[in-house]
Amino acid sequence: MLIREAVAEDWPRIWPFWHRIVSAGETYAWDPDTSEEAARALWTNPAKQVYVVEDETGTVVASAYLTPNYGGPAARIANAGFMVDPAHAGRGIGRLLAGHVLAAATAHGYRGMVFNAVVETNPAVRLWLSLGFTILGTVPDAFEHPRHGPVGLHIMYRAL
Repeated sequence: MLIREAVAEDWPRIWPFWHRIVSAGETYAWDPDTSEEAARALWTNPAKQVYVVEDETGTVVASAYLTPNYGGPAARIANAGFMVDPAHAGRGIGRLLAGHVLAAATAHGYRGMVFNAVVETNPAVRLWLSLGFTILGTVPDAFEHPRHGPVGLHIMYRAL
């Protein structure tokens, strides 16, 4: 697997799985009806460092971004978003990409990383906990899950 910084030409390869994941409405607090234009602005905002993972065939199978979570004197706390194409799930790609992004955050001088809204039923919660994140708190019934009804949103943190 190759992890590299994304270029503008990668968006058409990210969009299909981005759309599939967000439109399912199970793991991201973004509108499931987000347009491609709005999605591109969310994911590839110039304030973000965006990464892609290519498999051995050159297919983009995952993407992530790294950005400051806050501004000003609190800008040393990072935020990140991760998406693995569901067609390639279960291959360790998320863990590999997470390791890369955590190392990049450390190299860029961030002191910690926070996730503001992790759906408590998201299988990735196990990954984040295994990578040293803690659940600082949970906003109860904050997310309308299409199968489980109202579920909580975790705020998760890890020092770097």
